[in-house]
Amino acid sequence: MLTVEGLRSAYGHIEVLHGIDLEVTSREIVTVVGANGAGKTTLLKCLSGTQSVTGGDIRFRGDALTTVPAYKRLKRGLSQSPEGRQIFTNISVEENLRLGAFLFTDDRVEKDMEDAFQMFPILREKRNLAAGGLSGGQQQMLAIARALMGRPHCLLLDEPSMGLAPLLVAQIFDVVKSLREKEVTVLLVEQNAFGALKIADRGYVMETGRITLAGPSDELIADPRIREAYLGI
Repeated sequence: MLTVEGLRSAYGHIEVLHGIDLEVTSREIVTVVGANGAGKTTLLKCLSGTQSVTGGDIRFRGDALTTVPAYKRLKRGLSQSPEGRQIFTNISVEENLRLGAFLFTDDRVEKDMEDAFQMFPILREKRNLAAGGLSGGQQQMLAIARALMGRPHCLLLDEPSMGLAPLLVAQIFDVVKSLREKEVTVLLVEQNAFGALKIADRGYVMETGRITLAGPSDELIADPRIREAYLGI
C-alpha cells in the first residue's frame, strides 16, 4: 500500500528526517511511536504532501508519490487526520464532514455521512452546531470522520489520543481497530506507545528523525528497551 525509502526532510538548513524506511501493506494498522520531537508529524506531512521532501522516495499503491501535490494524493486515496484536529470551528459539524467529501458529488456522500454518524453517534446529535463548540474528544472524532469522508485507501492519523481522557482514548482506538473491517489501511503516529502498539499489527520506533526499531507490535511491547523508554515498565 505504502512504501517509504530513504526519506529526508528539512526545515531550512536543519534536516529533521534522516533517511526513513518503512512500509505499510493493505488493511494493516501500522504505528510509529516515539517521544515528542522525534519527527513523527513531519513524516506524516511528507506523506500527505504538506511538507517538502529533500531526498528519498514515497510510493503509494505502486505509483511514485514523492513529487505529487497534496490534493492529488487525496484523489489517489491517501487522507490525513492532522495533529491538533484542525477542524473548521466556525461552521457546523455537517459542513465539516461535507468538506471532507469535496472530491465527490455522487449519492454515496450521504451514505458516507451516515457511516460517520454510526461510527460517532455524538456527531449526529451535534450535526447542526458549530464545530468549535464541541469538546476536545468530539473534535477529534470529527477530524477522523472528515478524513474518512475522502474515502481513503490509507488513512494517516496523527496523535488522535492527544489531550483526551482515558475513556475517550479507548473509544478512539476502538474506532481505529474497526477501520480494518472497512478495508481502510491505517498509519498511526502516537506518543501513547502502549495504546498504539496494542491495536497495531506492526510498529516502528522513531528517535530524532530515524527509525531505531521495527517489528510486530507484540514483540515491541515485550522489548525491554521499549518497556523502559516508552511504556514506563
